[in-house]
Amino acid sequence: MTQGRTEHDVVIVGGGSAGCILAARLSEDPDARVLLLEAGGADTKPEIHEPTAWPLLMGSEVDWSYRTTPQQSAAGREVFFPRGKVLGGSGSINAMVYLRGTRRDNDHWAMLGNVGWDWESVLPAFKALEHHPTGDPALHGLDGPLRISLPDPPHPISEAAIEAAVELGFARNDDLNGATIEGAGYNPLTIADGRRQSAAQAFLAPAMGRENLTVVTGAHARRLLWATEDRVDGVEYERDGGLHVARAAGEVVLACGAIDTPKLLLLSGVGPADELTALGVDVRIDLSGVGRNLHDHLGAPVTFHNARPVPAGRYQFSEVGLFGKSDPALTYPDLQFAVPHIPYPPEGVTGPAEGFAIVPSVLKPQSRGSVRLATADPAVAPLIDPAYLREQADVQAVVRSIEISRELANAGPLRAWNAGEAIPGPDVSGPEALRDFGRRAAGTWFHPSGTCRMGTDGEAVVDPALRLRGTTNVRVVDASVIPTVTSANINAPTMMIAWRAADLVRSAGASRTTTAAAG
Repeated sequence: MTQGRTEHDVVIVGGGSAGCILAARLSEDPDARVLLLEAGGADTKPEIHEPTAWPLLMGSEVDWSYRTTPQQSAAGREVFFPRGKVLGGSGSINAMVYLRGTRRDNDHWAMLGNVGWDWESVLPAFKALEHHPTGDPALHGLDGPLRISLPDPPHPISEAAIEAAVELGFARNDDLNGATIEGAGYNPLTIADGRRQSAAQAFLAPAMGRENLTVVTGAHARRLLWATEDRVDGVEYERDGGLHVARAAGEVVLACGAIDTPKLLLLSGVGPADELTALGVDVRIDLSGVGRNLHDHLGAPVTFHNARPVPAGRYQFSEVGLFGKSDPALTYPDLQFAVPHIPYPPEGVTGPAEGFAIVPSVLKPQSRGSVRLATADPAVAPLIDPAYLREQADVQAVVRSIEISRELANAGPLRAWNAGEAIPGPDVSGPEALRDFGRRAAGTWFHPSGTCRMGTDGEAVVDPALRLRGTTNVRVVDASVIPTVTSANINAPTMMIAWRAADLVRSAGASRTTTAAAG
């Protein structure tokens, strides 16, 4: 892959799920010169494409392998924080679960002032990007590039977990991307013909032969280049030990994710002025919301010894989704449970050689953290502080999620697989002990969001059209724009955002062309 032309109509920084979709869709116009810059390499590592191998990707050369700052409300731990460093981004190293979240999620975005992001407005984008042959055809697309499947046949522990959940009062839900996500059912998966369907494979790979699309891997963006006080005309990046410049005649789109997009903006002088000045970064736009509002799904896994041999898995070890409430008075599910048929101990804890786990997630965390620069050196990792468990409501939700996990493991046919709790163990009981375990064991569900949130208030970083405030030609298109995290895994919503953003960029380009012609 070579750099090609020095100037392009659109420069996309970040080749994750959002960047791959943007590059593919925008390059459908043969007159649009599109450049995609990705800091990682091509997705050639065999384990990327083998669904059962995804745990081996964590901490490998295709992972940034970030760690958080010490989490004062989580036993002072520096929590492992993986992020994809490869074409396809985190969608090339994740567990391949494709869940949209709930209607309530998107309607809440709109209620916050983000016109056009309500459920009815975003549903057409979800349907357009997917081939989702199961469930209600009125809610699922059949002609999109992204192939979605259900585990067939499912693992026996997966079916036992669903039946256990039903015994506890969960509704059986055969379509977790249907009218409601609440209940117990099989996760739709981005797996087809036994291989991962990342955005790099489903969207970008078919577009790679286009003459107007240039993809540069190993390109680590250092800063945006300013033509005027409100216009960016290029991106400086490092590759193979040298500095390069990618020029943009039209838009520059940042799609580096919820951690590296705010980092790049801060390095470019966009962010809280006092913090930038203290690091010696020239302030271009004083935008206090950049890097703020970081929040993430988290949970404390509970691991069990197996009572009989566990068959090998065919898919990605975590086939079921259970969605319930920490408080019956709630009108929406605020907890998600995965049931991997492998041991899943907390970081730093040795689990049993065989077994299964129940891994809960707090879906509506109240705690809010930040992404900040450690130094003005682009090579230095940012300071990632999710503020895990800072709010007492999150602690209580984690405690309740552990209690429900234990109830599930001892319900229905799942109890026949359970030979006893390994971690935290039966001696850990009572609210105080469970709070302590939660603080020592809770970790990321890999869904960081919100650090460049969209909105109309003074703390918003982008407007509802995803345009960076204070600029005329910069957009942000990734999970960082999500104002409040969705009620499930975030890869599907991120792809939806990118699909809609491609239309926004096209529309803006057409408008500029029409205006120029009229002039």
